[in-house]
Amino acid sequence: MISHPSRHCTVELQALPSRIGQVRRIVSAQLRYWHLDPLIDRAALGVTELLTNVHLHARHDKTCTVKIELLLDRLTVSVRDHDPRLPEADAADPLATRGRGLSMVAAMSESWGARPDGESGKVVWFTLPAPPSPAPVPAGSARPPRRLVEEVTAEPFAHVGPSAPARSAVAG
Repeated sequence: MISHPSRHCTVELQALPSRIGQVRRIVSAQLRYWHLDPLIDRAALGVTELLTNVHLHARHDKTCTVKIELLLDRLTVSVRDHDPRLPEADAADPLATRGRGLSMVAAMSESWGARPDGESGKVVWFTLPAPPSPAPVPAGSARPPRRLVEEVTAEPFAHVGPSAPARSAVAG
């Protein structure tokens, strides 16, 4: 018996640098929505590396499909493109600025691989173990959330000058 249904999200795009950043943000937002925050950094890194490979190596057609799927305790992230050549993880020189993408995917994932997809394409994928879902709270028994941050008046910070504008800590 499957206790949790499958969840999936699919995005089609041109593997261009500006689009890669957008997909990274979409993947992060989807994982946040599924309450899989601990997987966001690794999934975003992995999808970035796979899409960068499409951008750098796929012939002619840079169109691809990113799919993220959560099934039971496994998150699978895959990228399908229209180039039938299967990638290989190379042993990159320690000072090289390129050639480490698949090695990084292999190091941060539980498993990864590539398979042909039809006559003119392939799918490259990786998996991450998903943390167990929290037990559902019975209806009517939910407690109000605890306040984690206390309100602070401006007085303790009166010696500090004007505050700088807020900036996001997330790049891309």
